[in-house]
Amino acid sequence: MASSPNEDADIVLSDEVESLFAEEEEEEIGQKSVTLFSWLLDHANTFLYVFLIYWIIKKIVVATKDRWCAYVMHLCTRGVFVELDLVKKAFFESLSNVVSTDADLRKKNAIRILEVGPGTGVNFAFYPEGCHLVVVDPNPHYKDYYYSNIKKFSHIHPQEFHIATGEDMSVVPDNSVDVVVMTLVLCTARDVDKILSEVKRVLAPGGKFYFMEHITEFDLENHSFRRKLQHIFTHYIPIWPFVFDGCQLDRDPLPNIERAGFSKVDAQRYYAPVPHVVFDPERPNLKGVATK
Repeated sequence: MASSPNEDADIVLSDEVESLFAEEEEEEIGQKSVTLFSWLLDHANTFLYVFLIYWIIKKIVVATKDRWCAYVMHLCTRGVFVELDLVKKAFFESLSNVVSTDADLRKKNAIRILEVGPGTGVNFAFYPEGCHLVVVDPNPHYKDYYYSNIKKFSHIHPQEFHIATGEDMSVVPDNSVDVVVMTLVLCTARDVDKILSEVKRVLAPGGKFYFMEHITEFDLENHSFRRKLQHIFTHYIPIWPFVFDGCQLDRDPLPNIERAGFSKVDAQRYYAPVPHVVFDPERPNLKGVATK
């Protein structure tokens, strides 16, 4: 059935209107593009200045990271974790039962301890009378804090301070220490299995590996939100790695320790006391002793 002249006119008019709107839309888009481009040109210097400032700050932060990380840890461990210190005191009491494989040290009823990542020396108060202490830390800026702090503990005989990573402790001879201590170190390790291999190497036969670490949330039924926060603050808003020298909140090194080849591993997951809600992501903890 043929359309009427009026219908044909309406169709033509409709096409013209659509065409007009399309042209106006294209023109508007073009104007917006020109406006945006002009705005970017007008603010080019501002963007350049912001980028330069960001680049300079980043360079400074990276270049001084070891220094300010050491200072941050110094501030965060000055009598802040009082309740956790009570947990440590009970945990390290068994050090007094360790018998050295070194005949000279046995005569003195002393042992040789290697602490990996001692930081400012937050564990010195818990070491037994007369112990000989060797330390390994990759950050040379802890050295001043270490020597300043150890003067307060006359019961310790400090020996070498080695600037080295836990993954490569070749400066420490095989089978040379009775105890290895590591607290809050494996959370920053690049290669946990390599560190554990080195721990086994330097321990004398029957030697003890004492470890305390904050770990990923293990009770998801009651604290699943904490696990999410740990993941966020480690990977998406990486506050912990940035401030605490690469610290990962969502690790659990116990499986690594259990397969490292120790003759015995006694370990416990627990909730550590923290001084402030800010440190709540670090509440899930692991402590234990592994025997070579």
